[in-house]
Amino acid sequence: MEKEIAKIKELLDDIRPFLNLEGGDVEFIKYEDNYLYIKLSGACENCGYQDFTIKENIEAYIKEEIPELKGVININL
Repeated sequence: MEKEIAKIKELLDDIRPFLNLEGGDVEFIKYEDNYLYIKLSGACENCGYQDFTIKENIEAYIKEEIPELKGVININL
C-alpha cells in the first residue's frame, strides 16, 4: 500500500502544474480500499468542471499506473 501511495503522490505532482495554471490545486488526503481521496482547492474548489477534472483527468491518469483504483473522491474539508 505504501508503494501505491508514493506513486499516487508522484502522479498528483505531475497533474498539479496544469491545475496551477488555472489557479487551482490538488491535495492528497488518503488512499483507502482502492479509492483515492483528494481535496481540490483554489479555483478548482468551486469550478463547474470539477467532476470532469476528477473523472476524466485525475482518475484516468492515475488508473493508467494503478489499474486497481476504483475511483477518486473529492473531500470538501
